[in-house]
Amino acid sequence: MIRTAIITLSDKGSKGEREDESGRAIREMVSAIGADVRHYEVLPDERLLIAAALARIADSGTIDLIITTGGTGVAPRDVTPEATRDVIERELPGMAEAMRAESLKKTAHAMISRSIAGIRKQTLIVNLPGSPRAVRENLAVILPALSHAVEKIKGDPSDCARPA
Repeated sequence: MIRTAIITLSDKGSKGEREDESGRAIREMVSAIGADVRHYEVLPDERLLIAAALARIADSGTIDLIITTGGTGVAPRDVTPEATRDVIERELPGMAEAMRAESLKKTAHAMISRSIAGIRKQTLIVNLPGSPRAVRENLAVILPALSHAVEKIKGDPSDCARPA
């Protein structure tokens, strides 16, 4: 079981002015890999608040995976990648690269996504875009690798090679 947290970054959502469809889409999709969503919150697009929440949750030792949604574009208040970089210890560029590569097959706008993924202590943190459609498309790309990544981050010593 993957102990999961979902954080939605949205100024309007944090004020109750927008329904969080992206967070709901994440919850539905991660349940397919046996994830247990134990934490959920909606925060405004404030770098220090986002970084503090990511650090607090990762440092608690009770969450294996934090998925954020929102704040990954190029608008002035899109600061999720910066907040994530502030707290991660190691970056996992392959996840973000895979999401962008697949998204580019559908829209040229994928080029302006700044989503990143990384590790803090024993917690994997992944940034997803803010729209429900982009969440579904991007999460579908990395979903098959999440369980394995979490196992490895937690110290699983088994080989990574797939059987022939």
